[in-house]
Formats: sequence, C-alpha cells, structure tokens
Amino acid sequence: MSAPSHKAGPFGKAGVIGAGAWGTALAEVCARAGLDVTLWAREPEAREAINSEHRNPLFLPGVVLSERISAVGDFAALADCDFVLAVPPAQHLRATLELFSWFAPEGLPIILCAKGVEQGSLKLMSEVLAEALPSARAAVLSGPSFAAEVARGLPTAVTLACADAALGKALAQAIALPTFRPYLSDDLIGAEIGGAVKNVLAIACGVAEGRGLGRSAHAALITRGFAELTRLAVAKGARAETLAGLCGLGDLVLTCSSPQSRNMSVGLALGAGQTLEQALAGKLSVAEGVTSAPAVRALARSLGVETPICEAMAAVLAGEIGLDAAIEGLLARPLKSEA
Repeated sequence: MSAPSHKAGPFGKAGVIGAGAWGTALAEVCARAGLDVTLWAREPEAREAINSEHRNPLFLPGVVLSERISAVGDFAALADCDFVLAVPPAQHLRATLELFSWFAPEGLPIILCAKGVEQGSLKLMSEVLAEALPSARAAVLSGPSFAAEVARGLPTAVTLACADAALGKALAQAIALPTFRPYLSDDLIGAEIGGAVKNVLAIACGVAEGRGLGRSAHAALITRGFAELTRLAVAKGARAETLAGLCGLGDLVLTCSSPQSRNMSVGLALGAGQTLEQALAGKLSVAEGVTSAPAVRALARSLGVETPICEAMAAVLAGEIGLDAAIEGLLARPLKSEA
C-alpha cells in the first residue's frame, strides 16, 4: 500500500455514503490522497470490521484499509465533511439523500458515484440530487473501474464531470493519485448515461458469452451497444464526444469484457440457463443493470430513441420474452446503414 500524500487544497475531510465494494474503494482512494474519511455504512458488521480491523470482508475482502477511514452509522457524522461521495445503489439514492439532507450543509459538493436511471421518474442521478438536496453542488464520477483493483492501487482513469469548472478541478485534485487519475468534463449527462446504459449492455454481453455465441457476436454487441448508448445520451442533451471517452466507451469495454463485472456475471448465468432469481441469489452487491433496464427502456422510448439491445434485455429481465426469442429478434432486424 502506498503512503498517503498530503496535498494543499481546500478539502481536508471527505465523506462517503455507502460501504459496499465501490464506496469502500473510493474511501481508500481519498485516504491515500491524504484526506480524513468518514464512511457511512448501513451494515453494523461492516462498521465494526472497518473500525476495529481496517477491513471490509463483507464487500471488499482481502484489502487492508487506511486508518484514516472511520465508519459510522449516523448521517450527522458527515456534517463537517468538505465534500461527500454518494455511492448507494441507484434505486436507493433518493431515499438516502433525503435522509442525509437533514445534516448536509448548504452548498455541499456531492460526487455522484451510483450508475443508473431511477425507475418510475426516469431521472438521472444528478436530477434526483437536485430534487432531494437542492442546495448541493453536483459532480459525477464514472469510468472503467473495478472496486477491487482501485482499492489495491492498480492504475485507473475515470471521468469527473462537474458543471462548475473550478469546483471540478478542486475535487479532482483532492482525490487524484498517481494510480487514480480523474479526467475533467462538464458533461454530467454524458457521464451518467454512459454509466447507466453500459450496465444493461454488459448483461447482454454476458448472455452472448454464456450462450457460446462467440467473440464476433461479443464485439458486435459492444459496438452496436455503444451506438445505442450514444444516441440516447445525445437525445438527452449530452455531447457525443463525451461518450467516446472513459465514461462511455471505456466503461463499456471494461464492463462488457470481464466476469468480474457484476452485470456481465448475471448475463453469463442467464446465458447458461439460470433464471434471474438464480443468477442474483446470494449476491450482496447490486447488479445495477437489472434494476436500470426497465428505466433505460422507458427513457429511450420517451425520447424516441431506438435501443434494440437494451429493449431486448429489458424484456428478457421482465420475463416478457425468452432469451432465444430475444436473440432471434435482434438477428432478424432489417439491414440498415451503420451510420
């Protein structure tokens, strides 16, 4: 483990909401960057292990955590943090932020790290934040990153999107490490759509792998999925070039190419013949693509955007169609221009 660096800057204390694998890994990043970290953990056993053993065997086994990290179960303990990383599952972000809003100071910077589209409202996470905690200053962290690798200090590059350029730069400097490089953007929508849709596409890639459809089909799914992702993001107001970066193409390639991805692993299980219930059984961590798929499909329909792969996966996950029928439907689509 590398020694923490002590940086000059406006931030000295970071808060992290959510002690799952990704939240714990980001807490470790902040600690190594020289920040004191207060980590809100819902599970009492996680809090106990983090505080007494500097480990989180429940969600991030095998990683020794910095002594700069203290785990708490009370949102009030985050009130004196200079900024907060919000890392609950996407479908629980609103409720979590509403609880935290009682203790959040005015103008608190909040880095949104959940990747998804809220069911029902079809809101992106920044839109949920604007409703649940209107005074907060929003940023979005997204990009190709596996929690275990980040926590072990392996090289990782991500996108940090913030509409306020000065705030984005300060936040990036606060959490940056030689092995954790945030690249700045002002396109929050692009960063959010990239992170949300790639999870659905990763399930599709897992299905193709589990069905033994071959590497050519896998490459086609990534490429045509990237086209869907970009179309949807642009229709929502993002810039296409944002999706060609880390938070779009980068995250898509990683998540669709490794069984270490929770979403791809669900697809692998489905492709091998398991039911959705069997594929999800015993998993503590959330596969965001499963819960975001119906919202992504509904959002695309509301914007008049064609997303055939996401449509097919949403239908499969909802039990509306079988896997073989979904695959046949995609293969039977009319021939068209690639552009």
